Amino acid sequence: MKTEGSRNSLITLLLPLALILGLVLLLSLNVETGEEARETTPLETWLKVIVGYLAAGTEIAAAVVIGTAVIRGIAAYLQLLFSRSKQHFDATEVVRLQLGRVLALGLEFTVASDILRTAVAPTRQDILNLGAIVLLRTLLNYFLEREIQQGEQRRLLERPSIENIR
Repeated sequence: MKTEGSRNSLITLLLPLALILGLVLLLSLNVETGEEARETTPLETWLKVIVGYLAAGTEIAAAVVIGTAVIRGIAAYLQLLFSRSKQHFDATEVVRLQLGRVLALGLEFTVASDILRTAVAPTRQDILNLGAIVLLRTLLNYFLEREIQQGEQRRLLERPSIENIR
């Protein structure tokens, strides 16, 4: 049992380090290919235009999702702050966890946007840049999800002790 716990802690330490190392390696690679002017077909041109609009729509969706969550979070916090309820002690934690979940969703939207932008006739450098961006956002998402899980576990552990006080 103890070895399983140490193995899990080792994995939670090594995974982010491996992701950071991969990010550094991807960013340090600079593929200089003599990209000769290649001809694009009309279909490829139209696909690039359509995919560009889809990627822009995905970025707008990410901004709307995150912006709405921020406004809702501020409103919920202010409501709990000015209410005379005794549940104010974990108000910031609840708002923070809700905002964290939405930020993770917003990160997924932005990753989808980057993938869309690279979907039509990418160069090697485009693929490396996409890899670095996806790796960075995955790393951010990993830490965000971990923080959310820890916050939810703290809330569950604190809830029975608070109910005993009442």
